[in-house]
Amino acid sequence: MVRPPTSRSVVPGPGRLGLVEETAPGDLRTLGWTGEESLELLWSLSRAPNADLALRTLVRMYELLGAGWSEFDTALRTDKGFRGRLLGLVGASSALADHLVADDSTWRLLLTKEGQTSGVSAKIELPSKATLVAELLEVVGAEPETGPNASPDLYRASITGPPAVIALRKKYRDQIMALAAYDLAATVENEPVLPYTVVGSHLSDMADAALTAALAVAVATVCPDTPCPTRLAVVAMGKCGARELNYVSDVDVVFVAEPADAQASRIAGEMMRIGSSAFFEVDAALRPEGKRGELVRTLDSHVAYYKRWAKTWEFQALLKARPMTGDIALGNDYVDSVNPMVWLASQREDFVPEVRAMRRRVEEMVPSELREREIKLGRGSLRDVEFAVQLLQLVHGRTDESLRVLGTTDALTALTEGGYVGRDDAANLTASYEFLRLIEHRLQMQRMRRTHTLPPQDDEEALRWLARSAHMRPDGNRDALGVLNAEIKRNAQRIRRLHAKLFYRPLLDSVVKFDSETVRLTPDAATRQLAALGYQTPQTALGHLKALVGSGTRRGQIQAVLLPTLLEWLADTPDPDAGLLNYRRLSESAGEQTWFLRVLRDEGAVAQRLMIVLGSSAYVPDLLIKAPEVIRLFADGPTGPRLLDVEPEETYRAILSSSARYEDPVRAINAARALRRHELARVASADILGMLDVPAVCRALSSVWAAVINAALAAAIRASEIERGEPAPATLAVIGMGRLGGGELGYGSDADVLFVCEPVEGIDETVAVKWANTIADRIRKLLGAPSTDPPLEVDTGLRPEGRSGPVVRTLSSYAAYYSQWAQAWEVQALLRAHQVAGDQDLGIRFLLMADKVRYPEGGVSADAVREIRRIKARIDSERLPKGADPATHTKLGRGGLADIEWTVQLIQLRYAHKVLSLHNTSTLQSLDAIGAAELMSETDVELLREAWILATKARNALVLVRGKPTDQLPAPGAVLSAVAQVAGWEDGDAGAFLDNYLRVTRRAKAVVERTFGGN
Repeated sequence: MVRPPTSRSVVPGPGRLGLVEETAPGDLRTLGWTGEESLELLWSLSRAPNADLALRTLVRMYELLGAGWSEFDTALRTDKGFRGRLLGLVGASSALADHLVADDSTWRLLLTKEGQTSGVSAKIELPSKATLVAELLEVVGAEPETGPNASPDLYRASITGPPAVIALRKKYRDQIMALAAYDLAATVENEPVLPYTVVGSHLSDMADAALTAALAVAVATVCPDTPCPTRLAVVAMGKCGARELNYVSDVDVVFVAEPADAQASRIAGEMMRIGSSAFFEVDAALRPEGKRGELVRTLDSHVAYYKRWAKTWEFQALLKARPMTGDIALGNDYVDSVNPMVWLASQREDFVPEVRAMRRRVEEMVPSELREREIKLGRGSLRDVEFAVQLLQLVHGRTDESLRVLGTTDALTALTEGGYVGRDDAANLTASYEFLRLIEHRLQMQRMRRTHTLPPQDDEEALRWLARSAHMRPDGNRDALGVLNAEIKRNAQRIRRLHAKLFYRPLLDSVVKFDSETVRLTPDAATRQLAALGYQTPQTALGHLKALVGSGTRRGQIQAVLLPTLLEWLADTPDPDAGLLNYRRLSESAGEQTWFLRVLRDEGAVAQRLMIVLGSSAYVPDLLIKAPEVIRLFADGPTGPRLLDVEPEETYRAILSSSARYEDPVRAINAARALRRHELARVASADILGMLDVPAVCRALSSVWAAVINAALAAAIRASEIERGEPAPATLAVIGMGRLGGGELGYGSDADVLFVCEPVEGIDETVAVKWANTIADRIRKLLGAPSTDPPLEVDTGLRPEGRSGPVVRTLSSYAAYYSQWAQAWEVQALLRAHQVAGDQDLGIRFLLMADKVRYPEGGVSADAVREIRRIKARIDSERLPKGADPATHTKLGRGGLADIEWTVQLIQLRYAHKVLSLHNTSTLQSLDAIGAAELMSETDVELLREAWILATKARNALVLVRGKPTDQLPAPGAVLSAVAQVAGWEDGDAGAFLDNYLRVTRRAKAVVERTFGGN
């Protein structure tokens, strides 16, 4: 703070006062503030939040007052309290400065009153609520209402219509101005600081007084000649109900009336109209059924609604309910009637999902570009504190009536005294909350507009004004602006940190006591709290916590530090119970590997991503337990997430080289399995975290399958040659079919293959084929051996003659069969044939032979097309599993994978002979070719593409969530919500995900039907 001038001071120039040097000298001369006798005024002016704004307002006052300027000037020179209030006000708020200048007597409201002292030791005496009410009633000539429905807070005005609104607006703005002046005085002079709680409660008193006066005018307007015909209670909700109102805020109300008739609705509506015109927006949207519901209800009607229809958020809103005006006795009856239901809300079956959904909706209200500047709804914001405190109140207030308080800071105090929150945590959270509320007040005060958004970082002028109006002072290293930025960042970070600690640290201390100062929840309270945080089996969860932190070792201490944050991240996953169990299993399997906890402690991104994976998937945790080194890849590298640093080709080569070290085929396959396990864990984790799109997932899974088959084939041939003591009698190639051939495998896919052999020179074909069959059998046995890893099933069902045909044929045998006997479905199956393992030359020769079959000159015959359509119709009617829902079966259902793939393949069979780009085994790439060749409209191509990607994503998500192959989307519920979240659907909204799936596949089915029914 600038030291006061001495008698030897010289008059400072405008620049030293923080004024615009071009205009300030003339303005100061106009005011007569240029001599040494004005030094004290000038130094006070320099401390105004915006000295230029303050000076311009003083010049306007000079012009307004004329001959009265001398009295005003003398008061500024002699009354430090008045000077601090006035200069603080006109330097911080252009809107209130305009109000001050609109009337030549308004400034007198800021004078130090008789008996009032100045200085930091002085006590600010704000007007009482009774005084505020009396002032507003006086300007509309209101008197107490008489008649059968009279009550102490019900009045009747003698002035109505526009004159009443004008009078009330002026008086209310006078009251706001006076409060703001006292609130800002300390920024200029050594005046006492008004605590946030005092400001919030006084603003709430003003709102009560304002709506008391508005109700008086409404009664006189609706019932000018008759007594008020109803008992009408106005109940405050939200911040006003909690007595922590802002300078500019909607005032939420609920109306209760006896009787709740048309007259009562007219009075309530007129009160809202007058209040919104004169004071602030009066909002009744929190009433039953919201804006669609009746404005006024009887007490019994309110109670009936809350018993039968109310949502969790409505009970959370009722936490703040407070009778404010009208028939206070009826208002108290309302609060007494609904309160018991409020404290049972945490027992509702849908409490946890509704609370989560509500928090997500709040976060989504903030545009991404404003999240760092939004102090009400962003991360580390006011809403984080309020939401956390209200949740703890709802959870524990059922059994502890001391928590049934209205205000946020009062609730934090009660939670501390009840042993639910640590004292230091509560004190820090309260301090950060009050700091952000102060910033919010200053932002709103500037133009008296409702806002919660900080100025952009490049607007230094606005930020500097905010810093000074919030009483930020240079600290020796930073100016006021630097201090403001640091404080905003520090408090937001502290709220984020404490938000997790608030819920979870007491839980840990309930199972292990680390020191005598920490909060220790009772077992019942800990169970309630875990249940409210989404844990379905809270007793089991407590057991996991005890196992993790109860060892008393260094590891247990590190876990106790990590778990508050880890548990918060787990609570946002689809299955926190499974996630916590998986984390315990992973921690125990890590044993004494010190890097595991160190990585989680030092790299927040790793810990958060790991919790998301563990709480979302039954497929990945077992893989991570066996391949924990993958967790290191959850970190960020120089170019982004390290999970994406590995290319499928690298893994392919690593699997082949690793398995090639072993002569024993079992050991070779085990080596390949280990790398496959690592790769599956990497791909699945990246998929769950939204880092890989569907084609990339399919390519990676197909590549690892091809590598394992190659490794198994090589190992089996090596072992055979050792056993035989001579080289292999044949070359052998493995042809990928189906999704393996198309490079579009999913997590639950088998590997469809054909085995083709070619005798080496001088070897009888019978001997070669017999040997090749033993190799094929060995490969299938090696890969299909029992394992806890995802299965490695090799399926040869697409071979000629199906399961009744030989497993291995020579190339010439395949050629002879396909040229003479191939059925339509076998030709169609060849469309996805691609060499994946073994002798590459033999594989390519097979594909060249297959090209003549699958891409015949002139296209397949009309008979073949009819046969394919017949088979497809039979599949549609017969192949769907019993009990499956045809609308949501991802493979065989309406607009599912089979529909789209058969459509693409039919077009390939008909047109690939003249459109070479259709010589492609990938469904998506073939769709691109179909679009480019204009064989289908661009719109239809996009519909099929969208449906294929969506169905594949859903199918993969099903495996990731359930841990086993399945094609059927479940009914709405927890599993579908998990699938939606893993599939990347916003907020994991199961209903929206399902609606989108049904819409997309329905449109795709329409395309399929047009194609299969076409010429």
